[in-house]
Amino acid sequence: MRKFVVIGLGMFGFYVAKSLYEKGHEVIAIDKNKEIVQKIKDFSTQAIVADATDKETLMALGVHDVDVAIVGLGTSLDASVLTTLYLKEMGIKNIIAKAITEDHGKILSTIGATEIIFPEKDIAVKVAMSASSTNLLDYLPLSEGYSIMEIAPPSSFIGKSIRDLQLRNRYGTQIIAVKELIPERINFIPSPDFVIKDSDSLIVMGKNEDLEKIEKAKK
Repeated sequence: MRKFVVIGLGMFGFYVAKSLYEKGHEVIAIDKNKEIVQKIKDFSTQAIVADATDKETLMALGVHDVDVAIVGLGTSLDASVLTTLYLKEMGIKNIIAKAITEDHGKILSTIGATEIIFPEKDIAVKVAMSASSTNLLDYLPLSEGYSIMEIAPPSSFIGKSIRDLQLRNRYGTQIIAVKELIPERINFIPSPDFVIKDSDSLIVMGKNEDLEKIEKAKK
């Protein structure tokens, strides 16, 4: 079990805190809005009404020993920057911060955030990918230019082994797992001799432009 503090309980922060708590972690949830804090009480270890942009208040809350701090104050640049700075000064090593623009993200990185999240951007890209593809089931952006995609196999893939497909040579991508429906299981790092069925879904990793080539493969 790890210890988290989530500061800013808008839609992003609220559901991050709730999900972490439901996974069995210790979660301290902080927001200056009393109503929101009241709603998160059943989904957190400790729910606190406080203004995290006040340095003395933040230090008094005793969050210096958390494993990870998550700053969800993306709608207020000043608030997210100050809170991130104070958390860094308190010695917290892992700080995940929500940003609303690229410049905002650069500032947060400069002052100590170890990971920057762009929820709106990531969702927008995911929706666009799903809407423009007939066989895309899920999409997860990784580092810049790389992603993991879950796709329904094009008809040209069905009945062929992973060795036969030669995705690495043809597309520069790699199948890292196959989700089988019959029997229901996930086959991680499948054998080159694994034969793809029409009921399978493929989890593929690679550069975005290479993944798009697979999407456009003959159906």
